[in-house]
Amino acid sequence: MNRPGLVISGHGRHVLIETDSGERILCHPRGKKNLALVGDRVEWLASNDEGTIEKILPRKNEFYRQDELRTKSFAANIDQLLILIAAEPEFSEVQLSKALIAAHAAQINALIVLNKSDLIKPFEAAFKRLAPYQAMNYEVRALSIQENKEAFKELLASLRGKVTLLLGPSGVGKSTFINTAIPHTNLWTQEISQALNSGKHTTTTTTLYWVDSDRQTALIDSPGFQSFGIHQIDPHALGRYMPDIQAHLSGCKFYNCTHLHEPNCEVQAAVQQGLITPSRYRIYQQLFEELSQPKNY
Repeated sequence: MNRPGLVISGHGRHVLIETDSGERILCHPRGKKNLALVGDRVEWLASNDEGTIEKILPRKNEFYRQDELRTKSFAANIDQLLILIAAEPEFSEVQLSKALIAAHAAQINALIVLNKSDLIKPFEAAFKRLAPYQAMNYEVRALSIQENKEAFKELLASLRGKVTLLLGPSGVGKSTFINTAIPHTNLWTQEISQALNSGKHTTTTTTLYWVDSDRQTALIDSPGFQSFGIHQIDPHALGRYMPDIQAHLSGCKFYNCTHLHEPNCEVQAAVQQGLITPSRYRIYQQLFEELSQPKNY
């Protein structure tokens, strides 16, 4: 008889399922390919000491990136995306924009958190670079995980009752964020290792952690920020997923305007008038060019 479960981590062809009672079972797909993502609700069938995924239940969303070679899915059924960046190392606005575009396309709310506010001058410079995103109504929060415990508590309170996907480049404090948010992270990791039969399976790439004991608030940790691609986006649709560009799409003379060189283009006019910052317009130009390249897959 099929039983319900939640995918809490991925291991190549295998996934780890958590049952409604909290039991963890290693499962494999019925076919050759594993299509289940962390965050998926599934139906599974017990088979000896493991299980078989029989059905993936309908998703409300799926967050993924697509580079020149392949598509990489992060997770499913996400309530919000938390992009963690820091005053140091200096963050890439292009990578930040790509993650925000992917979230917008998947209709997932995005929150930008700037860590290391204790580094005064680098923090001020980094926060200033985020002004255009605040103007686009993205929520931007300042944080110093180690130095400002109160701000961290307030941030965690805003995550309560939600499934949040945590993304960010290396060196920004993701591990510290998770270990501080979830005091029992080490115990959780040990339990997963035991469920995986002492490390016989491939290393976890994406993992869902419960923040609270009643399993209502979750953080999903996943790598992949540095190699973020958005080749799933049609270049002519790119402007729709960049709020500052999108605000000026309706006034162009030509319906198929690329907003790069055409006459009577409202987007280019908005750049000239200072309504779109030059840095954001350069990002649009760069991404349009990237997405217009011939696909290799």
